[in-house]
Amino acid sequence: MKILVFGKDGQLGKALQHSIEAAVLALPVGSNQPSIQFVGRADCDLSDGVALEALLSRCKPQLIINASAYTAVDKAEDESDLAFAVNARAPGIMAHYAAQHGATFLHYSTDYVFDGAKAGCYVEEDVRNPLGAYGKSKAAGEEAIEAAFANSKQGQYAVFRTSWVYGEGGNFIRTILRLAKDRDALNVIHDQHGVPTSASWLAQFSFDFAVDPSFSIRAFPSGIYHAVPAGETTWYGLASFAVQVALDVGIALKVVPANIKPILAVEYPLPAPRPMNSRMATGKLQNTLVSRGDMSKSQQLHQPWTEGVRAYVTQLAKDGLI
Repeated sequence: MKILVFGKDGQLGKALQHSIEAAVLALPVGSNQPSIQFVGRADCDLSDGVALEALLSRCKPQLIINASAYTAVDKAEDESDLAFAVNARAPGIMAHYAAQHGATFLHYSTDYVFDGAKAGCYVEEDVRNPLGAYGKSKAAGEEAIEAAFANSKQGQYAVFRTSWVYGEGGNFIRTILRLAKDRDALNVIHDQHGVPTSASWLAQFSFDFAVDPSFSIRAFPSGIYHAVPAGETTWYGLASFAVQVALDVGIALKVVPANIKPILAVEYPLPAPRPMNSRMATGKLQNTLVSRGDMSKSQQLHQPWTEGVRAYVTQLAKDGLI
């Protein structure tokens, strides 16, 4: 099987590389080895549609995984053309190729496609209403994928909407822990709600959703799926928990949870608006897994977000990265 993975330099792309390479090592001796190409910005500029089409035609992938995205939420307000090129046009090109050639396409989207005004958890069918340029570009990407497959009788796609991703690279948790070593107190927003999602968890989960241990493609209903761990918190709750875990594993910090002050989002203005509510229900994904008898994967959706964050912070401490 030929696999093409975009976004190798990002948090999710790095996690996918680890997951896929581990799956290859687990193959029985003598098994057919899959052909896997990991693509980064230096390999293919996704804002260049012609170059992207040429790469797809040359590689002829049977599985395309797009973990690449323009994620500079605030800069997107001034670079909307670039954000739309990477987040909307490029996924549309990938989806069109998959639909035309009977390939499987995995893509990742975001809570930012919603306005955050809903009182409860968002479901996949809720109307998109993004607030800023980044969210609008990601919503346009979802729409482009749906349009590419609308009249196709071959190929399949899954768009995994997720939130508050952390992994190998810069992210909110690492920023908080860095600041907690240098400052005596922190102010953190407490009225924006969401679910912290480990890039490693999401990479493993989504890859296993589409590919079995022998590297055969699994069949699944095409569509959008919400993929986050269980539970919910706020940025303040996440910061307090991460700091406490770091203290528990012996990291010396100036800040303790009691010195973290909860503030309102309006007290910390940013160029781009953020959804106040990013909670997403995972019932559709759970039902899909149960219907195909994959109970172990279904149980992974019940894993509390705190488990992933605890493991992540503990590993950062072991690696000397705090």
